[in-house]
Amino acid sequence: MSLETAWDEFVDRHPHGSFFHLSGWRAVAKDVFGHKTHQLAVRRRGDIAGVLPLVEVRSRLFGDALIANGFCVGGGPIADDEDALQDLLEQAEHLGRKLGVRYIELRDTPRATEGWTAKSDLYAGFDGPIAPCEAENLKQIPRKQRAVVRKALARGLCSRIETHPQAFYPLYARTMRDHGTPALPLRYFQRLLREFGDDCEVLTVYAGERPLASVLSYFYKDQVLPYYTGSHREVRPMGANDLMYWLLMRRAVERGKTVFDFGRSKVGSGPFSFKRNWGFEPRPITHQFRLLAGDALPNVNPTNPRYAGLIQLWRRLPMPVANRLSPLVSRHLA
Repeated sequence: MSLETAWDEFVDRHPHGSFFHLSGWRAVAKDVFGHKTHQLAVRRRGDIAGVLPLVEVRSRLFGDALIANGFCVGGGPIADDEDALQDLLEQAEHLGRKLGVRYIELRDTPRATEGWTAKSDLYAGFDGPIAPCEAENLKQIPRKQRAVVRKALARGLCSRIETHPQAFYPLYARTMRDHGTPALPLRYFQRLLREFGDDCEVLTVYAGERPLASVLSYFYKDQVLPYYTGSHREVRPMGANDLMYWLLMRRAVERGKTVFDFGRSKVGSGPFSFKRNWGFEPRPITHQFRLLAGDALPNVNPTNPRYAGLIQLWRRLPMPVANRLSPLVSRHLA
């Protein structure tokens, strides 16, 4: 049995194994961005007892790091017991020192060990059950948000399930530009859809033949995870975004999923409030950091005042310019 097969079987059976732990991320990071990856594992009597996927990011912009897992909101160590967990953490620190990186980051990892620093005040996660009955599902949505969905349904908008990013990508890229953030390249989404097959899918809302809003989601175990989205700003009053998420819930039920994982958002941000308006309650997300050079925690996110001017500048870029520059920057934003 290959390491990848054994790895994914372990992730599948582990209660905290997530889509972000799967071995396929290694090929995505390597083939699209050229990043080196490291698959740390603990074995006992030939069987895997713990895994930790790491992406090695070399960046003059943000510093060199090992990230678990790169281009994901999770992917920290999972193990059968405390000894295996500590083994993984020791392996990670040894590797980080050998490679000379500035820090190691473990995403959505509630605990680590002595020498690691936890940060829990930046992001929150949102998830909740999906009612299998359509009428009950609508009732789950708070009244004000439910009214938006009903109005969008009355407009006669339609949706399509797609296995390619052609309609999705222009909406996503423009939305990212409007937020002042470099977009990931088109080939990244093409690789995701190819690597993860049926576990990765695009849902797009249309008015006739015009795409209005689109979401790329992951399907894993009992969950659907809407991960990347995009829409036209001028059509948001039509409720296209709200309809998109509700239709994704119905699509998830079709596929036998019972949990809607709305993903993480920065505390106090617009997306944070939007998800609460849908009736989802936030849970704190903890990242663990092992600082190997310097004593300041990394702060590579849009809330850092250091980037405020760059964000405003990016928002004013013409789309062709933003699309040309984005791949040069976004590969560092793992």
